[in-house]
Amino acid sequence: MNGSSQQIESLAGKIRSGTAELANEVEIGLCPAYVYLPLLGELLSDSAVLLGAQNASQYEGGAYTGEVACSMLRDFGVDAVIVGHSERRQLFGETSEAVAAKFEAVSDSGMLPILCVGETLEQREQGATEQVVLEQLATVWNRVGAKGFSRAVVAYEPVWAIGTGKTASPEQAQAVHKLLRKYLAQQDEQTAVNTRIIYGGSVKSSNAKELFDQADIDGGLVGGASLDAKEFIAICASADN
Repeated sequence: MNGSSQQIESLAGKIRSGTAELANEVEIGLCPAYVYLPLLGELLSDSAVLLGAQNASQYEGGAYTGEVACSMLRDFGVDAVIVGHSERRQLFGETSEAVAAKFEAVSDSGMLPILCVGETLEQREQGATEQVVLEQLATVWNRVGAKGFSRAVVAYEPVWAIGTGKTASPEQAQAVHKLLRKYLAQQDEQTAVNTRIIYGGSVKSSNAKELFDQADIDGGLVGGASLDAKEFIAICASADN
């Protein structure tokens, strides 16, 4: 929940020009707060940068005051939607079942769902990382199956590494990414090959390349660093291997 019209205009302009040469090698998307989607959509028109939303309702419409339907997002040219971000789960009580319903709604609307999974520090210390992330992923798979994952991104975001300055080591991150890909492979081999699994947890220009060099890490879900155009562009360039 960051930004102003002036900041969005400045940031988008710098990112658009600074990543233009990467367009053929790296897929880049920006996900602002709802109210800035029309503005950002205009600023990104005729560019390769995807327009994304931070959330969406699982409902098609009706008496759900304060919610935003996928059809409304499509109306404004939104390409992708984040579902199940840790803050939505932790602060707003979204269950894995609700996240799965949102994933399905996004997928059915033709937009790209970006599914976030991840464990808290307490869960990691209890040795429950595998149980937590697989439950979050399996709940979605059990609802939508291979068809729902035909075009999707999974983002591993260890909750303990978001906004704390802490980052999972490349080895820690790779271990969970490998686990997630193994689960997908057990369900459907082609899905495991096609699905990008990206890392979100204090991704910075200083650690991006080492993270992206891991076998099962296909990119990053960038938080605070995305508010700094120079930093974000450097992260995008790190993915251009």
